[in-house]
Amino acid sequence: MSRESEINFKIKLDENQVPESIEWKAEGSEKDKLNLSKAINLAIWDEEENNTLRIDLWTKGMMVDEMKKFAAQNIITMADSFERSTGEKAIAEEIREFGKKIAVKMGVLK
Repeated sequence: MSRESEINFKIKLDENQVPESIEWKAEGSEKDKLNLSKAINLAIWDEEENNTLRIDLWTKGMMVDEMKKFAAQNIITMADSFERSTGEKAIAEEIREFGKKIAVKMGVLK
């Protein structure tokens, strides 16, 4: 049986088109309410172009140390998704180790 679900984002911009706030809501999630965030990093596979499309937004309130942690965590969790989808454990571990290595270099992981 087929089912649909929506994820909605609301981005409030200042007069210079810089994000001031990012709100999101996922239909059917445990948090079936509006959630606040300081950044979003969304990758979409374009089947026609055989290429990745990206949406990267962050608010004025996102501090540099938060962005460093966000970037490192994205790399580490991308390894988890990669492993689940491909079964390539060795490559996933290399991606994880890279994420951890740069997190340590940036001072967001000890």
